[in-house]
Amino acid sequence: MTDRLPGFSTLAVHAGAQPDPTTGARATPIYQTTSFVFNDADHAASLFGLQAFGNIYTRIGNPTNAVLEERVAALEGGAAALAVASGHAAQLVVLQQLMKPGDEVIAARKLYGGSINQFTHAFKAFGWNVAWADPDEIESFERAVTPHTKAIFIESIANPAGSITDIEAIAAVARKAGVPLIVDNTLASPYLIKPIDHGADIVVHSLTKFLGGHGNSLGGIIVDAGTFDWSKDNKYPMLSEPRPEYHGIRIQETFGNFAFAIACRVLGLRDLGPALSPFNAFMILTGIETLPLRMQKHCDNAKAVAEFLSTHPAVSAVNYAGLPGDRYNALQRKYAPKGAGAVFTFSLKGGYDAGVNLVSNLRLFSHLANVGDTRSLVIHPASTTHSQLDDAAKVRSGAAPEVVRLSIGIEDKEDLIADLDQALRA
Repeated sequence: MTDRLPGFSTLAVHAGAQPDPTTGARATPIYQTTSFVFNDADHAASLFGLQAFGNIYTRIGNPTNAVLEERVAALEGGAAALAVASGHAAQLVVLQQLMKPGDEVIAARKLYGGSINQFTHAFKAFGWNVAWADPDEIESFERAVTPHTKAIFIESIANPAGSITDIEAIAAVARKAGVPLIVDNTLASPYLIKPIDHGADIVVHSLTKFLGGHGNSLGGIIVDAGTFDWSKDNKYPMLSEPRPEYHGIRIQETFGNFAFAIACRVLGLRDLGPALSPFNAFMILTGIETLPLRMQKHCDNAKAVAEFLSTHPAVSAVNYAGLPGDRYNALQRKYAPKGAGAVFTFSLKGGYDAGVNLVSNLRLFSHLANVGDTRSLVIHPASTTHSQLDDAAKVRSGAAPEVVRLSIGIEDKEDLIADLDQALRA
């Protein structure tokens, strides 16, 4: 026995998991079932009344998913977590606990194009409004705060540009405003950045990306830092007021520092229903076991590719925080000293047409709408992921017409550079 706290790599393999008590299986089993038998009527009543923890129905919780939740919470340094069907589902479930019609979330302009679309259009149907702020101008977040502000949302490493966000500075704005800071940590993963250490109250991920890491399973997760007082000023009634569906329980009062994760499960996931399949949870758990090895390889390869592109005559600019001259290099050294991640953009002198032609001429890189795969991926955001934006919005989000986004995989870097070189020459 030892009092030593496990390291990151140990947690990536072991957190949340034990040999199966029935069979002795060492790998976490796939509990591919819809529902679970109760011990007796009193046991069933206590589960449904939130008086005991246990399994009821896989839409609300499942033993395979529970291991995934505990593992990611441990890696992020959070109090608890909830796995859901996708990264978009995670954002929906989070905001459903915080927002009512007429409320606002302040969001960084530099976000994944799908998130911009979700915040701008889909959430409008719920009466939720968004105020956009510039992550390179912290004061813009302060100016955006109103009495209707219920949260601030940022990405730790922004998609597609790979820029590093000053989490601590924006966390200070959130604390002053009395609202939680939500950080999408998908591109960094907890191997590179732990937003909770820098003031985040809630962390979300698309598990589909680096945590799963193999491009084979959709998933999302919400991590509750356990740091926010949800009962203060009665600003968040979903957590502070009595819940009629649970005999008047006050979620914050009953569950303390993991109240938000509980609310997301029993008020959000239960009713909205974006449940993660146990099979996908199993696949993502398997991917997480190699997260530290993969992320370091991703970062090392990405830096080598960025250095190559920065000297290529067809390239006008490379946006990679790991390069010494990059405007985000100081933030990278502060927040992500192990590496600047695997996703970045570069600009071609030939503009929009050159970007389209490049993705058509690459042979080893796969042209598709994903990041965080073991394989190297490429996309031209202006014609795909950010095509719904006008030109000015594309530029603000880092997806100008001449920009190409790369997600660097774990292949041999020499092969990646050779493929880019032939495509640029073509």
